[in-house]
Amino acid sequence: MKPATRLAKIKKPLLWLAVVVAVAILLRLTILGPPKVRVFQMEKRDLVAQVYGNGTVEAKVTVKVASKITGRLLTLAVDQGDTVQRGQVLASLDDSELRDQMQQAAANVDKARALVAVASASLRKGRATLDLAEKNAQRFAGLAAKDLVAAQEGEQYTTAMQVAREEVTQATATIDAAKREEAAAQAALGASTARLADALILAPIDGIIIRRDLEPGATVTAGLSIFQLADPQTVWLEANVDEALLKMIAPGQGAAITLRSAPAAQLPGQVARIGRESDRVTEELEVDVAFVPPLAAFHIGEQADVLITISSKQGVPALPWAVVVNREGERGVWIVEKSCLQFKPISLGIEDRLGFVEVTAGLDGLETIALAPADKMQKFTNGQRVRVGK
Repeated sequence: MKPATRLAKIKKPLLWLAVVVAVAILLRLTILGPPKVRVFQMEKRDLVAQVYGNGTVEAKVTVKVASKITGRLLTLAVDQGDTVQRGQVLASLDDSELRDQMQQAAANVDKARALVAVASASLRKGRATLDLAEKNAQRFAGLAAKDLVAAQEGEQYTTAMQVAREEVTQATATIDAAKREEAAAQAALGASTARLADALILAPIDGIIIRRDLEPGATVTAGLSIFQLADPQTVWLEANVDEALLKMIAPGQGAAITLRSAPAAQLPGQVARIGRESDRVTEELEVDVAFVPPLAAFHIGEQADVLITISSKQGVPALPWAVVVNREGERGVWIVEKSCLQFKPISLGIEDRLGFVEVTAGLDGLETIALAPADKMQKFTNGQRVRVGK
């Protein structure tokens, strides 16, 4: 056999042996080898614990602007989105008939005053007549007592005095009735004046027109909404928060609000109040978060998210939450020492939404801490060998 042929026969088994050895080594290092882990060390971080909620922008104070009387809508002085001041004219009704009614009421007042004047003159005349009749009756009564005049003549003056008294009483009653008619006419004039004033629709508060419900020419009835007005100082976010987290929320806590119309911006806010009734289906409760400062421009009903700050700490020892495992009801981490694992219980503090959690006890900061997929970390055991990788 030629040397080349013999060499080829020797190389072929050696090549297969090398492949088998390489595969075995590869299996040993991967599938059959120690599991691969990443490692971390505890570091100082600023942590902010927040509770998430979502909801809509609403106004605590909204006012329906309506007319007190029925009439035809003549003009509208403002539109949706306008800022108005209390007492500002927003709209007007056709007041021609109301003006006629007020003029008639004013004429009735003048008539009643004239009747009072006539009755007052009659009363003054009656009192003068009574005064003269009393003097004459008194004088002739004295003369009759001395038999200087006939008794019949004295009785005539006494009768005249009694008639004068009745006329004064009648005149007094007439003037009282005239004054009551004047008061009624004044009241009717006041009511007509008020109805005429009601033809002007005024802003009841400072605010922004968020809705315009009617147009000129429409027939307005008492109580029918013409505008919807909101106080911008009371605009807030009505957020829905998981009721399981409510024990951590209190009025006055700071918050960051993100509007759907501006997803890249966070607006500062503050918890204003917490609802008292949970939704029985979603198991969420309403938390009202005020904008600080109030929104200059807002859209009632706009969707928004909020992060309520329940606590914060600066420069505290922290680890990624993913390295923490729950082993037999105890929280801890896997320490890597000389490529072997050792479980170490720890105590935790606040957790932020970036995935880091405060470590309050159990570590001194020098440990090398393992991280692997959660399902694998639950199966780790003390003393198990691992490979450290990236």
